[in-house]
Amino acid sequence: MNRHESMLRIAASSDISVLLLGESGSGKEVAARFVHAHSKRAGGPFIALNCGAIAKGLTESILEGHRKGAFTGAVDERLGVVRSADHGTLFLDEIGEMPFEIQCKLLRILQERAVMPLGSCDPQPVDFRLICATNRNLRAEVHAGRFREDLYFRLNVFPVKIPPLREREDFNTIAQEIWKEIADHNPLNASEIALLSKRKWPGNVRQLKNVLQRYSLLKPYDITLGNVLTDEFSEPATVADTCTLYQAKSRRIAETPEWNLICSELSKNSGNKSVTAQKLGISRGCLNYQIRKHSS
Repeated sequence: MNRHESMLRIAASSDISVLLLGESGSGKEVAARFVHAHSKRAGGPFIALNCGAIAKGLTESILEGHRKGAFTGAVDERLGVVRSADHGTLFLDEIGEMPFEIQCKLLRILQERAVMPLGSCDPQPVDFRLICATNRNLRAEVHAGRFREDLYFRLNVFPVKIPPLREREDFNTIAQEIWKEIADHNPLNASEIALLSKRKWPGNVRQLKNVLQRYSLLKPYDITLGNVLTDEFSEPATVADTCTLYQAKSRRIAETPEWNLICSELSKNSGNKSVTAQKLGISRGCLNYQIRKHSS
């Protein structure tokens, strides 16, 4: 078991606040859901909020909710994310992006374990478990005056560093699991895994998933994983140049014959796929893809 997974399991055994640290795309939300799923709160809600997307004018309503009629446009009561996480887990993603003026509101909620919905004079107690995540150095943010020191100490109770994909010992397992989720194919072979593992993956798990999704769509047209990786990690190109790598092969996609023509040619060639593909001017992989597509 990896060290960070062991730490996540330890955290899940208690109600301690967790701070997930790691690069963008490294799987911090996956880790947060793991903690929730393995905790005593697994039967409760998991509420996620991207702190960088909070509109300043709606801060109080998003966090603490509001009563009906609390302000113009408040036609219904709104719980807010904190009360929505009651008896469950509140996951605040990108906590380092939270505007400074909003941080004091969060600090009060954490101190009092209660919210004050707009339009209400009575605090509402809330029982929730807090997990936060950031790709920023919060200590540096504190020193720069962009993050409250008192809030930092409230959050930094049980920090867990999620390693980047390039440092993961279970890279092969991660790649195979992603491939299994997105593609109804055989597992990635040894050469494909070797090609993937040679890359640094600055976008981490998110980037790997994007590449494998693309490969799954293009593989039936004889576009190799090497082609996909070359394009993914090539130097930034102009818009006009982005399709040059696949231009010759991808033309086959647009030129795929009508299904009735494929059936007719297969019949003429007694079901011989190699001969049929050659007669139609397409690859055998493309022919097999069309057969699978129309047989399902």
